[in-house]
Amino acid sequence: MELKRKNDTDSLYLEKCHAADGSEVPLLKYPLLEKTGMVEHCFSTRMGGVSEGIFSSMNLSFTRGDDREAVETNFHRIAEAMGVPFEKMVFTDQTHTTCVRKVTGADAGKGLLRERDYRDVDGIITDEAGLVLCAFFADCVPLYFVDPVHRAIGLSHSGWRGTVKRMGEKTVQALKDAYGTRPEDLICAIGPSICVDCYEVSADVADAFCAAFPGREKEILRDKGNGKYQLDLWRANELILSDAGVRPEHIATTNLCTCCNDRYLFSHRASHGKRGNLGAFLMLRP
Repeated sequence: MELKRKNDTDSLYLEKCHAADGSEVPLLKYPLLEKTGMVEHCFSTRMGGVSEGIFSSMNLSFTRGDDREAVETNFHRIAEAMGVPFEKMVFTDQTHTTCVRKVTGADAGKGLLRERDYRDVDGIITDEAGLVLCAFFADCVPLYFVDPVHRAIGLSHSGWRGTVKRMGEKTVQALKDAYGTRPEDLICAIGPSICVDCYEVSADVADAFCAAFPGREKEILRDKGNGKYQLDLWRANELILSDAGVRPEHIATTNLCTCCNDRYLFSHRASHGKRGNLGAFLMLRP
């Protein structure tokens, strides 16, 4: 895999892991999260699964028309490659909200092996070891949170709607309320997603970000003229996390764009909606 990186930082690397049957499952990982020594985590690629056609091959969505058995096999391969329990995965229910749910062992398998009894949840947090937090992406921004002091974690989905409503800050607050997390202790990562060069938005979206980031518009928006703008979701989420009290040196920002790398990463924009989903995974080690 020859991924096109936006810069030469070493914030993210590709590891060639393997499922139980020996099949190669490439996973993206953050050294900053690994240095905590307390989590298993990854971001998936399109490679290493069994799905076919527009879903080829590591599709992690049950709702886009793929064969359910193939998707279940893909989740088994991810779990085996990570060395985490398949049956302990728990899913978000993403609808571009800023709702964050505390999950426990009672939620294990929800979204995968049994129905979720919650809706409209774009972020999940826990302090229970062995529970695998799962969220799904194809251009939107994955946000990872690790509190090494209180041994708590969070995983959130933040598209432009979630970002303008400060999903990162809402997740930090949820961790604080639930576990006593101090923002300055958090270790965070901004995952693979669409880059500023690929993400053109209309004036109404740009106006929403100008209102949400007064005085810092030029850090996140490029005016192309004719009512079109390029939006930098990576920088916007860095600002949100910093504003919430996370130390800049505790934030690892991706250098991989899903749209630039649509051969290896699912991108809604590049595929015009004909695609599967990537997955972000995070688990506290026992």
